[in-house]
Parts: sequence; C-alpha cells; structure tokens
Amino acid sequence: MTLQLPEPVSQILLQLTNAGFEAYAVGGCVRDALLGRTPEDWDITTSARPEQVKSLFRRTIDTGIQHGTVTVMMGREGFEVTTYRVDGEYLDGRHPREVSFTPLLSEDLKRRDFTINAMAYHPDQGLVDLFGGARDLEAGLIRAVGVPEERFQEDALRILRAIRFSAQLDFSIEPETLRAIAAFAGRLQLISRERIQTELNKLLKSPHPEKFRLLYETGITQILFPRFDEMMVLAQNNPYHCCTVGEHTLRMLTHTPPEPVLRWCALLHDTGKTTTHSTDGRGIDHFYGHGKASAEFARQFLRDLRFDNATVEAVTTLVHYHDYSFDMTKANLRRAICRVGEDLFPALLQIVRADTLAKSLYAQERLLPRIQQLEEMYQEIQTDKDCVALRQLAVNGRDLIAAGMQPGPHLGQVLNQLLQLVLEHPEWNTREILLEKWKSLNV
Repeated sequence: MTLQLPEPVSQILLQLTNAGFEAYAVGGCVRDALLGRTPEDWDITTSARPEQVKSLFRRTIDTGIQHGTVTVMMGREGFEVTTYRVDGEYLDGRHPREVSFTPLLSEDLKRRDFTINAMAYHPDQGLVDLFGGARDLEAGLIRAVGVPEERFQEDALRILRAIRFSAQLDFSIEPETLRAIAAFAGRLQLISRERIQTELNKLLKSPHPEKFRLLYETGITQILFPRFDEMMVLAQNNPYHCCTVGEHTLRMLTHTPPEPVLRWCALLHDTGKTTTHSTDGRGIDHFYGHGKASAEFARQFLRDLRFDNATVEAVTTLVHYHDYSFDMTKANLRRAICRVGEDLFPALLQIVRADTLAKSLYAQERLLPRIQQLEEMYQEIQTDKDCVALRQLAVNGRDLIAAGMQPGPHLGQVLNQLLQLVLEHPEWNTREILLEKWKSLNV
C-alpha cells in the first residue's frame, strides 16, 4: 500500500530516518489519505527525543515540548513532530498527569482513541496497523483502541469525538464502543464548555448532522442538553407537523446548509416549544410565542458553550424570527428585512425553507410556493436596490439639520419615520422628497 505524502512530510521522515531514528506519518492524516481525502494536517511520530529533533532541523518551535512535540518549519508550513510516548494516569478525565517517552511505536499507537486514528505510515515500511484500523475503515466502523471503557475513562472528550467522527465519515459506532459511550456519558461534565462547543460544532456542520440523534440515544443530551430530551417526546398534533419536536429538529438539520450559524439555528429553533405548548378543545397542539421563547433559550445555551457574541446574536436573531409571518407584499417583505437585518435575511430564508421541508406534506404543499414567492420578491428588492436600512436612506441627520431641524434625539425619530415611509414607498427615497416629507411628520 502506497500513500502520496506531501514533499515536506517526506523530507522530514527522510531526515529523521537518515539520522538513525524511526519516523512515521500518524493518526488522522493517515486515515484521511487511506480514504482518498486530502488531510488538513500531517502529524509525525518518531523515536527521536525532542532535543534530537531540534538538532536535525534548522527552524523549529517548542509548541508542546513537555509532551514531546516540536513543530518543524518547512518553508512557511509547520509540521508537528512528536516523540513516541506513553501517557501517565489521567486525573481530570481529559489530560494525563505526565507523559513518558518510549522507543516503541506500538506503545504510542495503543494510547490513541480509535483504531482508524491509530495507524502509522512510512514510504519504506508501509502501513503499520496494529489494531485493525484499515479493516474498520473498510467496514465503516468507529471502534475504540483496546478496551473502550479504558479509553473513555482516560479522556471523556473521546465520547463526543466518536460521534463526531461518525457524522463526518458516515460511519457506524461499533457496539461495544457505543455501550461504553452510554456508560461513561456522565464524565462529559469534566470537560470544558469550549471543548464541547468545538466537538458539537464539527458534528453539526458535518455531512450527517442527523447523527446528533446518537447523543440522545446514548444519554449525552441528558447531560449537556436536557431540553432536547423533552423535545424528542413532545408531540405536535397539528396538520403542519408529522413528528415530535425533536424528530422535526433532526429532519430540519439535514435540510439546512452546512454552515455553523444555520445548523445551530436549526438545532435550537424550536427549543421554546417545551414551555409554550398548549392544546385547544379540538385536540390541536399550539406553540404560541415559541420563537421568542426559543431565542431566549438559545442565547443562554450558546453563552454557556462560550460562543462568541457575533455567533450568539446571529443564531438568536434567526431563531427569534424563524416563524415570522410574511404577508405577500413587497412592503411587508422590506419591513421584515429591515427588522431582521439585511445581512441575516438571506440566512433566514434558508432557515424558513429547511423548516418547511421538515414538516408534513400538507405544510410543504401550502408553504413552499409562498416561500418561492418570497425568494423571488427578495431578489427583486435586491435588484432594484430598494432601501431596507437607515444607512441606505437618501438623507441623514446632517441633511435634516441643514434643512432647519434643531439637533437632538428627535433626529433619530424622524429618520426612522422616514425609513418607514420608504419601506412602503421605495420610490420616495430621494433627498428632495424626504426633506419635504419630514416637515409634515409629527415629531
């Protein structure tokens, strides 16, 4: 078996082996190369100690010297070169208390998480696969190296990594590994919110976000997202729906483009239904005000996961308006764009379409033609360059002052009233017309 290595990687391996050391490409890069994918990073493992690696290369960076990792610079690219190591006792459910170096590649490989990530490769020695990683790649399986319980006891983040790899590769999780995930789900409480955010983000933007279901089936959502457990059993006896809130959410994820903001919106858009559920006298379920309630939940949930403010605001806004009632007039559509924000509105249209595709056939037949109309009108508004924001208004505060208005807070009120006029009558967005209009405003 021959893998195509980038020239800098081949050079590093050759330089290390010519100096009398063992050296291999290792881990995810080997996995991706075997799958015919282009690896994002190439990691190298070697029998050379860090100081020996540093002596062999002109430019190195001590990126993790205490764990045996040196970054070797080849031109402008950096490649992590790590000494074969054995991890000591894990005390915090995430990091070993200490690491010790070993001359044996086998010892280094057996400490790794999953068989598909525990393979090494050298052009001369070929593939080193001690745990059946190539076989599991062929079978489409995520399997822990050795005893699954031991791997998850060492590092609880591996629990999420298993499901994330399952979603990225569309692989199944081997039964014993899956049982161990369920048994050790509670250990995720030991993991930082930032790390959990990273793994969930990768899962959600993967080609198979519906694998989020595995978090529910293994009890992980009970630890990290108990609201989702409520959603999975909350029925929606309503002509527009055909499954529970949670099942609808999983379906919507598959119809949503693989952008993190959109996928997080899809996951959280109906979280408020658990607190706004009501049933009328006919047995029909309603969720009045769930958009606002969902947005409030989403804001807190994302903050708890340590998301940046921009992401929190974007997701929260989309969640809040995902069930916006659009009337079929351009004026109302312009008002909606103004309220939601011109930058976010295209994303909202994507969310509305994905939400509808996850509903009943009755809902799709009724709503998809209306959504198509919305999309066409939106494109016309864009083409005509209609004003949908204050910054696009043909006048500003300086213009009003120059025309005789006294400075003060009322300037903003006048500009907002003029904007409302222009949203209704885009042809009025000229300096002459708006300066005439402001004189008749009651401000």
